[in-house]
Amino acid sequence: MARRCDICGKGVQTGNNVSHAHNKTRRVWRPNLRKIRGYVEGKLRSVKICTSCLKSGKVTKV
Repeated sequence: MARRCDICGKGVQTGNNVSHAHNKTRRVWRPNLRKIRGYVEGKLRSVKICTSCLKSGKVTKV
């Protein structure tokens, strides 16, 4: 499953966990994706979108 928003393209970001002793380990931040059926550009489609796109009204849920 691709972890990418079908509307805005938001995806996984990587970086470091940094401890108090300044030890660094790799980590990832994943977008908050939801799989919904909705109207995109007037057509009914099943899409994976981030919650910020859903909240802003870029997709209308069925």
